[in-house]
Amino acid sequence: MKKSYKIDVDCANCANKMEDAAKRTPGVKDVVVNFMLLKMNVEFEDGENPKDVMQEVLKNCKKVESDCEIFL
Repeated sequence: MKKSYKIDVDCANCANKMEDAAKRTPGVKDVVVNFMLLKMNVEFEDGENPKDVMQEVLKNCKKVESDCEIFL
């Protein structure tokens, strides 16, 4: 399953950090962060609950970039 989320991030480097952190989250198959569009496209592993996984993605992103936001 793929879903798209609106994000708020200050710079392209920060967006790259968010993408890397999200990719390391269990339950995430792939992530692409588009800084210009302020969007995060997430592909989830089969059988995963997107809401639960995205809570962990948000936590992991906040660890590397504290002022980022993902609008869930």
